Amino acid sequence: MSADRLTQWQAEEAALRARRSRPTGTITPAEAAGRAGLAVLQDMLAGQLPASPIAESLDFLLVHVGPGEATFQGRPGPRFLNPMGGLHGGWYATLLDSAVGCAVHTTVQAGRGYTTLELKVNLVRAIGPDVRLVRAEGRTVHVGRQTATAEGRIVGPDGKLYAHASTTCLMFDLPAHTVG
Repeated sequence: MSADRLTQWQAEEAALRARRSRPTGTITPAEAAGRAGLAVLQDMLAGQLPASPIAESLDFLLVHVGPGEATFQGRPGPRFLNPMGGLHGGWYATLLDSAVGCAVHTTVQAGRGYTTLELKVNLVRAIGPDVRLVRAEGRTVHVGRQTATAEGRIVGPDGKLYAHASTTCLMFDLPAHTVG
């Protein structure tokens, strides 16, 4: 089963990378103006908006978005090892922060923004050299006017849990000059 899932994940990643029409970069205020967060992330997933520079730097990409959920796929590798030879905790944390943050982003209405207030990460299993791909799945728990919370998990194609996280995000109105 895990070999089939790994093959499926690799094929999905290849298809997503092939349809990117824009290089990695940041989204301009004009591209985001007047648009809900889910629409922006859907366009990013479709390759019509650029992927985040951090995703390129740390070798992960957005593979799914829906209302209140976001999934990123990452390739742990030797360039992300700490001095002791283990996968750096910051890699786990960044992948999870992206998943839980974007889960919240899917709920943001036009003219609103958010930022992470707190991120709690629990590493429960080492990602060793035999693990070629993992997915960080984020889902909202609560979305209110001022705060939102979400939870996430890093899993391998075999279903093993490697880490889990929770976040609290601050929700706010964007300044009028950035709304469009």
